[in-house]
Amino acid sequence: MSLPLDFSPEVAEARASGAPLVALESTIISHGMPYPRNIETARAVEQIVRDAGATPATIAVIDGHLKIGLSDADLERLGAKGSREVMKLSRRNLAGCMASGSTGATTVAATMIAAHLAGIEVFATGGIGGVHRGAETSFDISADLQELARTPVIVVSAGAKAILDVPKTMEVLETLGVPVSTVGQTPFPAFWSRWHGQKIEGGVGHATAEGIAQDFAMSRALGQTTGHLVGNPIPEADEIPLDVINPVIDRAIADAERNGMSGALNTPYVLQRIFELTEGRSLEANIALVLNNARLASEIADYLAKQDRNG
Repeated sequence: MSLPLDFSPEVAEARASGAPLVALESTIISHGMPYPRNIETARAVEQIVRDAGATPATIAVIDGHLKIGLSDADLERLGAKGSREVMKLSRRNLAGCMASGSTGATTVAATMIAAHLAGIEVFATGGIGGVHRGAETSFDISADLQELARTPVIVVSAGAKAILDVPKTMEVLETLGVPVSTVGQTPFPAFWSRWHGQKIEGGVGHATAEGIAQDFAMSRALGQTTGHLVGNPIPEADEIPLDVINPVIDRAIADAERNGMSGALNTPYVLQRIFELTEGRSLEANIALVLNNARLASEIADYLAKQDRNG
């Protein structure tokens, strides 16, 4: 069976010329933001990548085809139909969506898989999934962590989503042998907040785009197949400090428990409550950190492309 992998003309040209490429996920469009801010943000992120000298490759499954680079019509379709009609794809259901000819948006894990298939080594997202609070009884751990352990792609994020158990998430990443770097600081960032206080064991603090590219290239030369997680703090002007956001998160989680939200319903409910309780400030911070990650990912991709050209 041939793989239905479709490259947009822009991405195909970049691949042919060896130009830097940055993969972008699509669940932020279909499931992460309200319409039409989701479409506006997707276009803005792509433009940030172009302005930095790289080519954006937003990834999704459209009618069974794994698209590497979306048209404006594709973005509009994902954003307008949203979670009502668009599947949320991870490793477990990516193949099924493609085999059935369905349409789905890719999470961090699914985007990493697709990016690796397409030969793209750098991926910019908002925040990764991780170990959920109470995972010692629920065993609720995101597939993103296992994907980072098995798929060689650099993932630029603003840290793990702040509604998660960040210390346990870092412990699992250490156990899985995933390299972790932070940019401009030593502590791992906390999504909406720059500081969490969680140290990275055996990681690299105050990393640079060039240093991350060099580390990844050496890992590739050694034959290692793990990804590389980059923690890029949200810009200071856009952050919501921990002492402000933590009580909001606690209240949103308590509301979810009181209303019986569990499983797949829990995270969307909690994020919506945080949006309401912060009067939209959480969404603005989310957009700012995604744009910031796209800039850094473009720099890393440029260094990798130069390394490949220079042998």
